[in-house]
Amino acid sequence: MENITDYDALKEILKKRLNEKRYYHSLCVADEAKRLAVKYGADQEKAYLAGLLHDITKNAPDEEHLKIFKEFGIILSDVEKNAKKLWHAISGAAYAEHFIGIDDTEIIDAIRYHTTAKADMSLLAKILYLADFTSADRDYEDVDVIRRYVNESLEKAFVYALCYSITDLVNAEKAVHTDTVAAYNQAVL
Repeated sequence: MENITDYDALKEILKKRLNEKRYYHSLCVADEAKRLAVKYGADQEKAYLAGLLHDITKNAPDEEHLKIFKEFGIILSDVEKNAKKLWHAISGAAYAEHFIGIDDTEIIDAIRYHTTAKADMSLLAKILYLADFTSADRDYEDVDVIRRYVNESLEKAFVYALCYSITDLVNAEKAVHTDTVAAYNQAVL
């Protein structure tokens, strides 16, 4: 990872891969991740890089996701197969590692679990998960609540974000990923 800090080059890659709204979101998440890293004592460079790259395959067509899964031996769970909204985190982690050259497993793991969360997340992974919820471009209901919580306590914000996600999925009668349930259970025990 030491040589992958040319942010201008990475931003050019993102501009080619993402639509304007998603590119702006990636910049906002990178800024928020860096801010939270400073606040909570994580590596600022890793946080910024993970924020930049977290949605690198978000605008990719299904065929590209499927090709990445096949090429790198990624086997989707039943929940993942039926929730294309999760695909970009899985393919994005592989893309960042194999095409961008990120060899830091903590960054790859943070990208991989920025949508579902999981048990035993690193500080960096929690920061990316929450930065994605609280970035400046977000405007969903309750965003002000979670922004307030993230400034009070990372753990309080993490539990709130997990509850928000689980409730949203249940209300929409969609499956809740087992990783999300495991993250929630660990966080509240």
